[in-house]
Amino acid sequence: MIHLYCGDGKGKTTAAMGLALRMAGRGKPVVIAQFLKGADSGERYALSLLPKVTLLPAPEHIKFSFQLTPEERAAEQRRYLRLIAQARTAAREIPDGLLVLDEVCAAVNTGLLPLEEVLSCLEAAACEVVLTGRDPAPELLARADYVTEMKKLRHPYDRGTAARQGVEW
Repeated sequence: MIHLYCGDGKGKTTAAMGLALRMAGRGKPVVIAQFLKGADSGERYALSLLPKVTLLPAPEHIKFSFQLTPEERAAEQRRYLRLIAQARTAAREIPDGLLVLDEVCAAVNTGLLPLEEVLSCLEAAACEVVLTGRDPAPELLARADYVTEMKKLRHPYDRGTAARQGVEW
């Protein structure tokens, strides 16, 4: 089945990683692909310690999509095509497992990843799949079996508090 965690609230990635932890705890294979995020995050460090979890490659640090030069944008588009291809292959090989496509909705929305590639990955998947991100495409909403919207009621960002290590990343 396909799970979609969306909305403007905090918790989309946290929910996805919680499901990854639950599956790994049951001895099931987990593959995680993260879009628009670098490798410097607490969840990646923790999940890398689990033998059933495979983290697909991510650069240590990345720029926000609006900061990319045209050349960097093209390079990121090529990297995301490689990443979704790896995810598609993995999703075929773990029929009793979980594939997490973290921030895939945002990757589509920013034009860094074609929606058709994500839909192709979903069609090929023989496993449970989690998609996260704001403003999912209608096609992704239609395909999802579970849709959970995180709604922001209040967030420290609104008061100017910067993202905190261990909480937001």
